[in-house]
Amino acid sequence: MILANVFCILLFLEKILHSLASGQDPHGWRTPVDCVRANELCAAESSCSSRYRTLRQCLAGRDRNTMLANKECQAALEVLQESPLYDCRCKRGMKKELQCLQIYWSIHLGLTEGEEFYEASPYEPVTSRLSDIFRLASIFSGMDPATNSKSNHCLDAAKACNLNDNCKRLRSVYISTCSKEISATEHCNRRKCHKALRQFFDRVPSEYTYRLLFCSCKDQACAERRRQTIVPSCSYEDKEKPNCLDLRNMCRTDHLCRSRLADFHTNCQVSFQSLTSCPGDNYQACLGSYAGIIGFDMTPNYIDSSIASITVSPWCSCRGSGNMEEECEKFLRDFTENPCLRNAIQAFGNGTDVNLSPKNPSQPVTLPPKTEKSPALPDDINDSNTIYDTSVITTCTSVQTQLTTDIMPDQKTFVDQKASGSRHSARGILSALPFLLVKLAL
Repeated sequence: MILANVFCILLFLEKILHSLASGQDPHGWRTPVDCVRANELCAAESSCSSRYRTLRQCLAGRDRNTMLANKECQAALEVLQESPLYDCRCKRGMKKELQCLQIYWSIHLGLTEGEEFYEASPYEPVTSRLSDIFRLASIFSGMDPATNSKSNHCLDAAKACNLNDNCKRLRSVYISTCSKEISATEHCNRRKCHKALRQFFDRVPSEYTYRLLFCSCKDQACAERRRQTIVPSCSYEDKEKPNCLDLRNMCRTDHLCRSRLADFHTNCQVSFQSLTSCPGDNYQACLGSYAGIIGFDMTPNYIDSSIASITVSPWCSCRGSGNMEEECEKFLRDFTENPCLRNAIQAFGNGTDVNLSPKNPSQPVTLPPKTEKSPALPDDINDSNTIYDTSVITTCTSVQTQLTTDIMPDQKTFVDQKASGSRHSARGILSALPFLLVKLAL
């Protein structure tokens, strides 16, 4: 057993030291930098800045295959994959969000092979949980949304918004903008309506906006109020429904819309490896991504005022898809038949987070407060053809958890360290090795 522990320690430390040497944290990713800052770092380094200019010229008016056939373009791409630009991300609602996203896509569109069905999100991952919002929402409303079954929760959400100056002001702006008739033939100014909606959902805290969007209902009057939240006659409905793939392609021509749609797919794409069907069992991330696409042509909404089921969809259909009908239906089902999104909406409406052992599988499951996961096993141990037996794997998992607890700093501290700090951490790990070996041998 002692030899097994020593083996696991050496295996784990090898992975940590390799990560530190490559500028990564022990979980395998490089320190994230927002794309505006990454662009500044690149501009300050002559090799990076010249390669970046070359790549942008390569992308102008060329398809990917033509670009990669050019040796100069290929060399520029290879250099930039090792720069901070490659791993940069953006924050939703940040001051220079559009500039940040333009920089992100200027790199990643060159790495994409054709039109991918799903694109990775350019936004930093969401780490907060719904329970944080539930606590705030109950404070603001003076009641627990999960226990007051007689209340019209959507009406309560509107009242809570009116008690907050920022929420009340921005909600009044988008309602008046989206309800203002332009002429006898033009019901409203859709572009201005979308802009006002985006400002509302980006600038008002989610404890208010989520309650308006995802309030639970016991009758149709409440459900209709929920459906009318975004003034659908202007922001959502149109004379005819476009084809969903045409709508997606139109969205992808705009960096902001493309980013919000990619974020929705990243955080709400159905996961069969989780209890809730959501990636990482993170309801908060899915609901935030859903709210993030409101105010664009891709805007989703409740299809009807039914309280029996929650069905949402963008304003589109798959008519006229031709040989792309299967892809179109798949895209549409990500909204209409998405258990992750449905469970997340129901969980918020019921005032519940995620639970490991649901009594009723048809109800949204809930988990206890999120705790830090143990570091992933090294790739060679995860391999299905591993030469190590299960007892060693179990031992390694235990040892890695103990090592992480004893010698590794918390994730935020680690990410914030500079290169010198990483070298210091490596020395600290090595100096702690004799102590750990003795400790594990006892």
